[in-house]
Amino acid sequence: MKNILKKAVLCGMMLAVTSMATQAQETPKEEDYFKILKMKAPEGILLEVGGLCVLPNGDLGVSTRRGDIWLVHAPDSRNPYWTKFASGLHEILGLVYKDGALYCAQRGELTKLMDTNMDGKADVYETVYAWPLSGHYHEYSFGPKLAPDGSFFVSGNVAFGDEEWWRGESRVPWRGWMMHIFEDGHMEPYATGFRSPCGLGMINGELFYSENQGDWVGSGGVWQVKKGAFIGHPAGLRWSQEPNSPVKVTEKQFFSLVDGRRVKNAEGRYIKPENVVNEKFVTLMDVKKEIPDLQLPAVILPHGIQGISNSEIVPVPEGSFGPFSGQLLVGDQGQSKIMRVVMEKVDGEYQGVSFDFRQGFQSGVLRMAWSKDGNTLFVGETNRGWGSAGDANEGLQRLVWNEKMPFEMKTIKAMPDGFEIEFTLPVDRKSAEDLASYHVENFTYKYHAVYGSPMVNMGQCPVKGVKVSEDGLKARIIVDSLRLDYVHNIVLDGVREKEHFYSLIHNNGYYTLHHIPQGAKLSVSQVSTYNSEKVKKPAAVTPAKAAVTTAPAVAKKAPSFEEVKPLLAKYTCLACHNPDKRQVGPAYKDIAKRKYTSEQILKLIANPKPQNWPDYATEMAPMPQVPRADALKIAAWINSLK
Repeated sequence: MKNILKKAVLCGMMLAVTSMATQAQETPKEEDYFKILKMKAPEGILLEVGGLCVLPNGDLGVSTRRGDIWLVHAPDSRNPYWTKFASGLHEILGLVYKDGALYCAQRGELTKLMDTNMDGKADVYETVYAWPLSGHYHEYSFGPKLAPDGSFFVSGNVAFGDEEWWRGESRVPWRGWMMHIFEDGHMEPYATGFRSPCGLGMINGELFYSENQGDWVGSGGVWQVKKGAFIGHPAGLRWSQEPNSPVKVTEKQFFSLVDGRRVKNAEGRYIKPENVVNEKFVTLMDVKKEIPDLQLPAVILPHGIQGISNSEIVPVPEGSFGPFSGQLLVGDQGQSKIMRVVMEKVDGEYQGVSFDFRQGFQSGVLRMAWSKDGNTLFVGETNRGWGSAGDANEGLQRLVWNEKMPFEMKTIKAMPDGFEIEFTLPVDRKSAEDLASYHVENFTYKYHAVYGSPMVNMGQCPVKGVKVSEDGLKARIIVDSLRLDYVHNIVLDGVREKEHFYSLIHNNGYYTLHHIPQGAKLSVSQVSTYNSEKVKKPAAVTPAKAAVTTAPAVAKKAPSFEEVKPLLAKYTCLACHNPDKRQVGPAYKDIAKRKYTSEQILKLIANPKPQNWPDYATEMAPMPQVPRADALKIAAWINSLK
């Protein structure tokens, strides 16, 4: 009998362990589907990757910020073979292949490199077009990106530093511009309004680019670049009156408009833009009403959530990466991650949604390129002087899909009365028809001359009904309080997968809504309006009234990380700081070791002292817009880490 009892106990324990293991696997992670693999490189090479391209024979071209170009033979094998193709160039931040030659953007020119004697090394270095330089360290040149007609696009970063380290300036012609360069050596200015235009992308023959948060840029994102467009940063307008400029907006027009919209206080004095914390702020949409050539972002990537330094844009080839074939991937240099973007055209304008996709790269993701067979995404990384998450300051890695289907939102589309969400796997109908499974809010950013912006004018968007398709692959939600040109954060906390009841790997989609499409709206009879959060629950039993006692005063407890995390995300603090380890900025536990008072931390948030952290190349931008109460709560948490 004792043996039977022992066996029963053992079986029970095994079942419990099995149950725990099953529960632990209920929500797979990114790495369970998309693997980051190392790539071997010759010993002693510092691969601060600035450009990647795949040649017709499958070899991988790799350019570095140190001025070298390498060819990697059999790059997706376990033992790739490396040869140096060119050297002695100046900070190469882009690379393409065309008609037997490699083209790269150096600091001051577009260069063509050819191997005429076929020995595997470039023997001809030819200047296609050179542009002016002032000598400022931040005048990076990004590209080229190849257009359908064989011409090239190169973008120019603005300089910084006359007034504040982050304020953009166009000291010489075509800084803050997109240049359209032709093989015969002539250049046509194409568009302006760029601040730090690191990531170019050619999507179905149309030019797009990604931008970073900064002055006049509340958050990064993806913009379509049309000829003659003004993207929003005014530095390049200095050259808009040049004879060959297609841009019609002038500096005078821009600043007279923006200054006229500045906010005044009760005494009639102008308030500094960074100190305007109520709803009286200027947005991109306000300015576009009077400057129609201003190009709004197609998709905003919320700063600190979906990157801090958005980079390369690449389409996923047809047949690659399973359900995400044909979509866009956007890298981020600061957070060392990749986002997924899906756009649609409504009323002739691009808009769409962004999702997190894969984080955990060893250094800042700057460049991406697909292998010849489309099964591997090569990821080029660097962080020198720019700061990034990860344990390395450079590198080259591979991202591959293991052909298992993740449970994700495949895409979100705008509907006449809300949004339609498409899934990669069928959903559990009960969870998907519960309105409590959905939450939608919207927000925008300020448009002003100071560095960045928090999310502002946030609003709730009640979900009124949901209709799940017969196959369980789509859920259409009716949403109130939609706002044009705002970002809509669509959260699916409660939706589960049908077979295993998995949660979504990423349950947030950020949809930038410029236009609401025409079409039929859903009627109440067509949708589920069940909301488990509003089901009447039994009233709680009230215990007998206890005797009143006088308890001693208890010291106020410092907030937990979970309590301050929403504030750290709201004010983009997590973009640069990690609680336990160095990221772009110091870890919070290292800040705590400095033993600042809460008041000192409050002052340092509003007016950082970069000399306090001399070993960090990236200085913190001033954040005076953080309310005192929130800043003190953050300070109390930091000081609890001592």
